[in-house]
Amino acid sequence: MGIFKSGQDMDKIEKLADYIDHSSAIVATTGAGISISGGGVTYGQMRFSGVRVGAGRGSGEGKNSFLYNFRQQMFFYDPSFSHYALKELEDEGKLMGIITTNVDCMHTKAGSRNVAEIQGSFQVNCCANCGRHYDTYEIWNQDDLPRCESCGGEIQPWPLYSHIGLWDVDVTKARKWISEADLILAIGTHGNYGGVYWNYRNPEAPVIQINPGHTAFDSVAVLNIREGCDDVFRKLKERRESNG
Repeated sequence: MGIFKSGQDMDKIEKLADYIDHSSAIVATTGAGISISGGGVTYGQMRFSGVRVGAGRGSGEGKNSFLYNFRQQMFFYDPSFSHYALKELEDEGKLMGIITTNVDCMHTKAGSRNVAEIQGSFQVNCCANCGRHYDTYEIWNQDDLPRCESCGGEIQPWPLYSHIGLWDVDVTKARKWISEADLILAIGTHGNYGGVYWNYRNPEAPVIQINPGHTAFDSVAVLNIREGCDDVFRKLKERRESNG
């Protein structure tokens, strides 16, 4: 892009800061790594808690186990530093949207407004009996499984009652954002889900990956930062503040 202020000898955090400072339509794509950094459980850990997520109704015991683990994620832990850092970028007018495969609602809890939850969400809930929607994660903040106010039926989150797949409303948003992005941040995620949204990306938008491990983004990223995302965003905040 030719935007670096100090040439190619700049360190990676400085390069990241420079890319962000020269961008106005950033899209972040996030996965389990951004939630793990805040102490929460991952989607995979919830999945193997006694109920096959996306496989339908499952047993009552399995659902209660799943609810316990979800509550542990959603209500016992706060969003990570990285969740809040993305919210601040949105407030600056830099971040256009977040595309996430996480179902823990932590981006919303951190205050982000433009979030595409392409794997489904505990913010999209439906009565398994009458179909009435309860589209807020707060209904899960109780001891018992929530019941429908209309018919008493069991309320299930989208990944359960509709099987694991794609939440079309948010997939549409994800495709639009990625096609208009001028910078893409891949944070704590391993797959790009090509046909879902990645193949729609603006080919001119540089990709920066923040992940301690190797992923599908390695070969397309102009910058790979092999650190945990919270450490990176703390350093980024300090660098941007020192740069004025």
